[in-house]
Amino acid sequence: IWRITGLLLFLFLRNSPILSMYLLSFTKIRDYFILKKFRIVVIKYNKISYAIFDDELSPTQLRNLERELKVRILDRTNLILDIFAIRAKTSYAKTQVELAQYQYLLPRLTRMWTHLERQRGGIGMRGPGEKEIETDRRLIRNKISALKKDLQKIDKQMSVQRKNRGKIIKVVLVGYTNTGKSTLMNILSKSDVFAENKLFATLDTTTRKVVINNLPFLLSDTVGFIRKLPHHLVESFKSTLDETRDADLLIHITDISHSSHLEHITSVKATLQELGVTNKPTITVFNKIDLLSEEFNINELNQLQIAKENSPFIFISAKTGFNIPELKEMIFLKARELHFERYPYSTI
Repeated sequence: IWRITGLLLFLFLRNSPILSMYLLSFTKIRDYFILKKFRIVVIKYNKISYAIFDDELSPTQLRNLERELKVRILDRTNLILDIFAIRAKTSYAKTQVELAQYQYLLPRLTRMWTHLERQRGGIGMRGPGEKEIETDRRLIRNKISALKKDLQKIDKQMSVQRKNRGKIIKVVLVGYTNTGKSTLMNILSKSDVFAENKLFATLDTTTRKVVINNLPFLLSDTVGFIRKLPHHLVESFKSTLDETRDADLLIHITDISHSSHLEHITSVKATLQELGVTNKPTITVFNKIDLLSEEFNINELNQLQIAKENSPFIFISAKTGFNIPELKEMIFLKARELHFERYPYSTI
């Protein structure tokens, strides 16, 4: 994930159990000296520029860690926001990301001004950049307010668009980032949605009308989820995530070849629950089966999954086309069932 932002050096520090002041795995007070040694031996020797933490750090933790390690600290949220900024292509996506960035930045302004004052040598008795910090806080609050108003206008337009779609069945692709949602979207809808083997290649929701066996329905591709999705992004991408809330049928896509695919499934389900998306009909799609080694037997995988899944599931390869016709049939049967519930006297 860190490669995407162009960082050249990477340092991962595990944080269990947590000492809140530094958020490091210290069990004894003397381990503070290990931190000093760590800085000298590991960071200075390897000329490390950044330390990246797999969790969100408080402003105090960031400040303390940077003071002791003498390098720039990036936490999980900061890194993900940087990636989203790189990936955002449309004005709507850019506005959503910008709002999340400012909301993240606001409580961390003091830390930024501390860096500047070290470089400038201080500004007198009032403390590091006190006037400038208050000015920046006011400017950022105004910017956040303006961005929220911009998003509210767009969200209202998108809400009207969703209502204008009528009662046609809505099928939404969900899943962890980089599982092949956009590729599958292109196959099912015969369209050319941007798809790339990268994290968060899709930030905007794309909706296409699809017809299978004379049954029309709407198919939407959404932003990929990730473990511990920052709350700033959940708030900023509300309208994008509303597409999931309005779905009649979810297609949950998982990269079966990924070593952490079970954790990814858990993360997606937790995010859906956080969004209030529960008890929706779901088809679980295990994609990228072509990347599994030959020792994996499809029949054995099916038997194992039957014991775990309460919802229908299928193993496919969007790349090779394996089981795509079977997936289309599954979607058709479920969408038709939902269609008849909505239109009991339909002739489809």
